[in-house]
Amino acid sequence: MLSNLKIENIAIIDSASIDFENNFNCLTGETGAGKSIIIDSINAVLGEKTSRELIRTGESKATVSAFFTDVSDRVLQELETAGIEPENDRTLSVSRIMTKDGRNNCRINGNTVTVSMLKKIGLSLINIHGQSDNQELMSSELHYTFIDAVADNKNLYEDYYDSFCKLNEIKHSISEISIDEARKARQTDLLTHQIDELKKAAIRVGEKDELTERKTVINNSQRLLSSLNEAYAALSGSDEFSGAVSMLFDAARALADVSRIVPDTAVMAETLNDIAYTADSYLSDISNLIDNSMYDEREIADIEERLDVIYRMSKKYGETEEEMLEFLDKCEKELHNITYSDELLEELNRQLEVQTAITRQKAEILSQSRKTAAEDFEKKIMKELSFLDMPDTVFKVQFRSTDFSETGIDDIEFLISANKGEELKPLAKIASGGELSRIMLAIKSVLADKDETDTLIFDEIDAGVSGRAAGKIALKLNDVSKHRQVLCITHLPSIAAFADNHMLISKKVSGEKTYTSVTPLDFDSRVAEIARIIGGNENDKAHLESARQLLKDAQVHK
Repeated sequence: MLSNLKIENIAIIDSASIDFENNFNCLTGETGAGKSIIIDSINAVLGEKTSRELIRTGESKATVSAFFTDVSDRVLQELETAGIEPENDRTLSVSRIMTKDGRNNCRINGNTVTVSMLKKIGLSLINIHGQSDNQELMSSELHYTFIDAVADNKNLYEDYYDSFCKLNEIKHSISEISIDEARKARQTDLLTHQIDELKKAAIRVGEKDELTERKTVINNSQRLLSSLNEAYAALSGSDEFSGAVSMLFDAARALADVSRIVPDTAVMAETLNDIAYTADSYLSDISNLIDNSMYDEREIADIEERLDVIYRMSKKYGETEEEMLEFLDKCEKELHNITYSDELLEELNRQLEVQTAITRQKAEILSQSRKTAAEDFEKKIMKELSFLDMPDTVFKVQFRSTDFSETGIDDIEFLISANKGEELKPLAKIASGGELSRIMLAIKSVLADKDETDTLIFDEIDAGVSGRAAGKIALKLNDVSKHRQVLCITHLPSIAAFADNHMLISKKVSGEKTYTSVTPLDFDSRVAEIARIIGGNENDKAHLESARQLLKDAQVHK
């Protein structure tokens, strides 16, 4: 349950702290007072996309934090999956800081998380229902999602979808090798040429680096040879002078001779002897380097020619040796597939037949589950609509068979007849705004036991509704709030009267800035606010009396 929401520097809200109760909460206020900002703030802390324009003018950052109590097992599982330690008392704190430069700092129970992680857990905390839900009702291509929710078809759908994807992979493979003979001949010639060229080039991983390094050595050979010969001569000596190796050995022997008189020289002698042996071993290494630095003009020509081959191959088949070899492997496989295409095609067609049968079976199982669920869904929706002051409404789920698609073999569309004697027509074509709101509320009521989310938010779901229908919606929302937390933004007095916790959203101008505040209302304040909603004047005696009566009637029906 959402217990507290803190908002700082969001749009025209400078700072607000809102406490919610576990049952029916409603927020009312003048148009433009900031009700939508509350929803925007909740969406932000649930990980939804936000705009930097949401940050209050003149501020560099905005913060929204929410505190939840008695979170569900589903939320605890999501936390465990995300590697976040849940609190022992089932509380949860969530925060999001948004900055003008587009950065986000999100935390769950003090742990830094990504926006996507925040959104994933947010889906288990709150469901927001508003005008966008009505758009889902207007989109017939989404109607299958409602039926699948009723039928608990998640596993059946995923099973079908996996099979559908495998079927498409087989079809794609068949399409790739099903080419005419002329094209097959052209492709064979091209692949054969590419394979021959790459094999003749004999590409080897690491060869380019080795040749480049050798080329560098050769290009600097004169300077290298001079330095190496100088180093060799300094160590080995000549007929005219002793080298460093010989002199080190001589020094070591001399110190060893006096070690019986001056014991400390023994260590010096041993150290110099080791250095002499090390220096002597370097003579062989330097000699090998001198030999490797020797070259003839033919060698540099061969290196240049080989590097040119590798360069030309890289322009055609891949920048690196690994990429060129991968291209060769791909060509060989493709040539093999073309050469043996008849056999492969025969095998793929056999797989296609088997996979089509499997996919058809899974699609029919999914379809039958939908049709069975739809029958019960229709009855429950009409019962809910009758309660919501649409007693003559006929609601029908229409099924039309289609070819395999991502969603199955069903084209599902909701049909409705809102009045006696009218034929059934697509919901999207005839339902008014008020009817859509009630139909959506009916659907949410039917799906309530399928939804594990503890908090439901209804953002002006009562749009286009008035009179007795509004009273019925109030009763239904009150009924839903007995099993989970409900937050409702409304313009209807009858709905506001049923709230257990009524808050007023208002704004004022101070200096050069506009400020929004959220104030919990006591009984007298509620009377005044409901009177304002009724007639626009919270001081009108008749409106005040009507407001008191609405509150009394609501208490009777609760």
